[in-house]
Formats: sequence, structure tokens, C-alpha cells
Amino acid sequence: MLRTVLIALALIASSTAVAQAQTAGHRVEVNGMQMYYEVSGTGEPLIVLHGAYMNIPAMGTIVPKLAQTHKVYALELQGHGRTTDIDRPITYPNLADDVAAFLDAVGVEKADVFGYSMGAATGLQLAIRHPNKVKKLAAASPGFDAAGFQPEYRAFIPQMTPEMFLNTPFAEDYRKLAPNPKGFPALVRKLIALEHEPMAWEAQVKALKTPVLIITGDSDVTTLEHSVAMFRLLGGGGMGDMGAPLSQSRLAVLPATSHTAVIGQPELLLTHVEAFLAGKMPKGMQ
Repeated sequence: MLRTVLIALALIASSTAVAQAQTAGHRVEVNGMQMYYEVSGTGEPLIVLHGAYMNIPAMGTIVPKLAQTHKVYALELQGHGRTTDIDRPITYPNLADDVAAFLDAVGVEKADVFGYSMGAATGLQLAIRHPNKVKKLAAASPGFDAAGFQPEYRAFIPQMTPEMFLNTPFAEDYRKLAPNPKGFPALVRKLIALEHEPMAWEAQVKALKTPVLIITGDSDVTTLEHSVAMFRLLGGGGMGDMGAPLSQSRLAVLPATSHTAVIGQPELLLTHVEAFLAGKMPKGMQ
């Protein structure tokens, strides 16, 4: 299953890399690494965080679409894309602390965040660990507990080996962008280790004050029950026509959508993300 996920995402990356390869970028020192990022658009700041094995081009057209109404800072996380790797495990707390340090480095006090997959979990940890830096979090395919992954995926994690990844299109894409073209095996080992990291954030999610938009596919890597449980932890899921205000957090389920298909629907994503960030809400019957 995971190999299919990687190949599908790599095809997304390959289809967009040519069009975006010439985009000008910047680098800033963050926690001992040279972090690559791109800035586009004007307006309120919005941080965009990619998934595992991905880079900015692999996020597709959602980045320029978001830049129509926001000043978008698209980041490449530790060891991904054009950002250097360092002698440190890749963990969600580490990645979240990197994003917080990035905000300090570029002089952004507080921002909205859009993250996909690994980027969504990183955004969740950013809101948990640095709540004063996050206005709203739009999380596409997030998870807060490893028990919420689909049974097939949980069964596959112990079988993962670096060799499964070395001949995928991701490896070729990595060599085109990475400061160290030979560093892909080391990145794979770190990302496999990330799959084995404990993830049990229920108490921290329940304590969050940051509004969160959960976007999930109806056939995503996490179960629908997991997404609903997360929404309820954030105060959502009650009846909205009984006088009490709705939760500031939201849940969107994309139909006929697998994990890799979530990021491949930019127009649908944009509809949900923009309405959430702008605070737009459908009117009920009065």
C-alpha cells in the first residue's frame, strides 16, 4: 500500500516540477540547516507544509491558488527538496520547532498554516507546541494517534525497508533538487523511523484553542472514525440548530478520495480552506 502511495505522489511531483522549477526561492538558517522556501502573493501570511518525500512543486497548484489571497510562505522541511539535512531524527516535534524558528527568522509573528499529510501533522504539533504562532490550521489528511491509521497501513509499517523506496520516482526527483544528491537513503531511513514514532496526542488536541479545519478523503490513510474523533476533541460534531454557536473548527470529507488524491484536487481544497480562513459560514434557517 505504502509503495503505491509513494509512486502516486511522485507522479504528482513529476507533473508539476517542470512548470515550477524556475521559481525563485530563498534560504534561511534554521536550527543548523539551510531551509529553502518560496514567497508568493500578498495579504495575511500563510505557511504551506508539504507531505513526506515531497517538495514545493509536488504540492501542485494549491500554492499559487492560495497566493491569490494570501502571502504564502511555502517551506521545504528537513532533508526534503532543497533544504539540507542535519544529524537529527525527523520527528513531528522537531519539524514543528523548525517551522516556529523559521517564522522568527523571517519576522512573521503569527500566521495561518496549511499542511498536507506529514505537513498536516507538523502543523498540528506547531499549534500544540507554539500556539501563539498559529492563527488557524487547515490540515489535509491529519492524524493525532497512530491507532487511527487504516489497519492495512498499520500492518505494513513494520515491513517497510529503505530498498522499497530507492527505485521510485521520488528518488529521481530528490536527486534533481537536493543539496546532497546522494542523501536519499538517509532520508528514507529517517522517514521510516518517523512511522515508528509514538503518536498519541489526544490530550494535547483536546486542549487546543487554535481553530482547525480537518480535511480528509473518504478513503484516506486514517479512518473516518479517527477524523470524526479529532473533530469532536476540538469541540465539533454537535447539533448546530439548537442555539449554541458552532465550533470554530471544521470537518470536510472529500468523496471518492484516497490519501494521494487529496492534494490533487486544488479547486476543492481551495473552497474549503479559503472559507475557513475567512471565517465564512453557511447560513441556517432562521
